[in-house]
Amino acid sequence: MKSKKVNLFVYGSLRESSIFKSVSGRGFTLDPSKADDDTLIAEPALLSGYRRVSPDNVYFYAVKDETGRIEGYIIYGLNELLMADIDKYEGKRYRRETVNINTAHGLVEAQAYLTTTESMKKHFGDRFHVNLIHELWLRKRIEDFIASHTRPGEKSVDADLERRAERELLATTERDLVISHYGADAVSDYYLEHELNRPRPSISHLRGDCDAQQYANNYLSLVVKQVLLNQFDEKIQTRYRYELERMGVSERYFKRSVSLLAALQMINANSAVVALIIDQALEKMNYRDNDLIDYVKYAINAADSIFDQRIALAHIERIRANFQPGLIPMGAELELSNVGKNAVNPDSSRDDTAYESFRYFTDFRLDVLAWKLGGYIDDHRGESQKAQKFGFLELAPGRLNLAGELSRPATAGPWVLNQLIHAISAFYNVRPHSLHLSFQLRKNQIGEQKILPLGFVKCLLVLGGGLEQHDGKLWVSRMKNDEIKQLSPVEELVFTRTSKRKWYMPADETAAAKTPKQALAVVQQYKFIRLEHHANYEPLIMCLKGLQIGYNPADYLTADQLKTPRLRRDYEKLKEWSENPSQISPRTINEFVRTVRYGLMNEAHHRPAHKLHYIDWAISAIDVQLRMFNKQLRQT
Repeated sequence: MKSKKVNLFVYGSLRESSIFKSVSGRGFTLDPSKADDDTLIAEPALLSGYRRVSPDNVYFYAVKDETGRIEGYIIYGLNELLMADIDKYEGKRYRRETVNINTAHGLVEAQAYLTTTESMKKHFGDRFHVNLIHELWLRKRIEDFIASHTRPGEKSVDADLERRAERELLATTERDLVISHYGADAVSDYYLEHELNRPRPSISHLRGDCDAQQYANNYLSLVVKQVLLNQFDEKIQTRYRYELERMGVSERYFKRSVSLLAALQMINANSAVVALIIDQALEKMNYRDNDLIDYVKYAINAADSIFDQRIALAHIERIRANFQPGLIPMGAELELSNVGKNAVNPDSSRDDTAYESFRYFTDFRLDVLAWKLGGYIDDHRGESQKAQKFGFLELAPGRLNLAGELSRPATAGPWVLNQLIHAISAFYNVRPHSLHLSFQLRKNQIGEQKILPLGFVKCLLVLGGGLEQHDGKLWVSRMKNDEIKQLSPVEELVFTRTSKRKWYMPADETAAAKTPKQALAVVQQYKFIRLEHHANYEPLIMCLKGLQIGYNPADYLTADQLKTPRLRRDYEKLKEWSENPSQISPRTINEFVRTVRYGLMNEAHHRPAHKLHYIDWAISAIDVQLRMFNKQLRQT
C-alpha cells in the first residue's frame, strides 16, 4: 500500500532549496522540467489569514491575522518519511495544520507549520510582533550605530574596512550589551549611544615609552593574528549558521566553540601564510606612524583574501563527525607563559623577551580582541581592573566577562574540548604552562562531595601532573615545583576547587528577576594539570568526568582541610611521593579505573551517554598510562 502524499507550504528557512534538501534529503524546483526522483516540484503561493513574524530575527512564525497574507512556496508530493524529518526540524514551537493555499491554479490543500498568539506571548512576551532585544537584533543596531558614526554615508572599500575595524575594537562592549540585556524587552537609542560612543582605542601613548618599543612588534603581530582569527570565526558563524545549529548545541553552552575551533585549525594549518601576512603588516606600517586601527584594518583585509569556504566547511564536517557530546557541561582554562611560574613576578618579567609577561596586553587592546577565547592576564592576585600587570596569558573559551565572573561551558564533547585545548595552545607563540578543567556538578552532588583518597590523587597526578625525568630520576613537576601550592594567606594545595558560575548579567534589578534557571551552575575545577603541546587530554577529560560522577570529589586541599591531622599527613606523603615517586599498587589502579568506568556508564541516568567502544577506549588509555608509570619506575 502506497503511503499518502501531502503538499507543504513553506515560508521561512525551508524556502531555501539547499536547507530543505539538508533536512529532508530531497530538493525542490520551480521549473517542472527539472523535477526528478530527488527533486520535487514547487510553485509560488500565498497563505491568507496569517501574518509572518520574527521576534528573534532568526526564525519565522505564522500567526493568525484576518487581514494578513504570507508569501511562500507550495511543494508537491511529500511522503510520510519526508514529513517526519521536517517535523523534527521544525520543533515544538510549531504545529502542523492543514490549510488552503492560493496558487496560480486556484486553492490547493497543503500542510503548513503554524503557531498561536498564546505560544508567541509565552516565549517572546506581548510584543512578539515586533523585533525584540535578542542578540541578532541588538547587534544589527550596533552595526547601524557604527555605520552612522564612522565615515557616514561613504561606500568605499576603505570606509567599510574602517567600520569593521571599529566593531572589532568595540567587541567586548557589544558582548556586554548582549549578555546584560538577555530577555529584556527594550533598550533605548540613548543608552546605546552612551555605551558605544567611546574614544577610539589608540597606542599613541606608547610611542614615547622606551620599554614598550622593544616589544611593540611582538604585540602588533599578536593583534594581527587575533583579528584574523576573529574574522574567520565571524565568517564561519555567518555562512554556516545552519550547519552549526544542526549540531544541536543548546543555549547554555558557548555558541562559538565549534566555529572558533574550525577557525583556529584553519589558521594553525596555514602558519606560513599567516606569518607572511604579519611580516608584511609590520614592514609596511611603523607603529610610530600608524595607530592600532590601521593594523586591525590590514588584518581584516587579509582575512577576506585568504578565507576559503571549502576548507572551512571541511573543518566543520570533521568536527561534526567526531562530536560525541555527553551530558556533563565542561570547560577549560589554559595558562601560557614564557617564564613559567615566574610570570607573576615583575622582577622576572624581563626574562620574557617577547612580551615582558604581557605587561602591555591591555594597551594593545588584546583583552578586547581576544574576548572570544576569554583572554586576559592573570597575576594570581585577583586584580581584574588593573591596567598594566605581569602574569600568565590565560585563555578560557566560554568566559564572557571577567569582572562579572560570567561564563558558559565550552562544550559537552570530550573530543571537541581536547581539540580546543591543542588549537589554542598552538595558536599563541607562548610556552604552555598549566591547564584547568571544569565539570558542572549535578544538583544532587552539591553538598555531598567526598575527599579524594590519596591513591586516587596519585593516579590523577600521573595522568596529568606533568611527569618529568631528569638524570634518570622521575618526578611530578606540578607538585615538586610548588606550582599548585598556595602560601598566602595560608598554606593550601590548589588541586581541585568548587565554584559558582553564571552566564547572565542583568542590566538592572528588574531584569534580575528574569534570570533563567539554567544560568547558574556549580562547577568542580581541577587545577593540577600540566599543559603540554603534544599531550592527548581526551582520556583525562573522560577520566575526570567519570570520577566526578562515580565518586563526586570535594575540594582538595583547603586550609581548613589541612588542619585535620589525617589530611595533613596525606599532604606530607603526597609531597614526598611527588619528588620521589613509588609505584601505585595494582589494587589502587583497579579501584580507580573501576570508579571512573562506573561513572561513565551511569552518566545518562543509569546509562552511558557515550558509545561503549568510546568508553572502553578511554578506560583502556587511562589503565595503560598508569601501568606504564609503574613500569617506568621499575626501569629507573
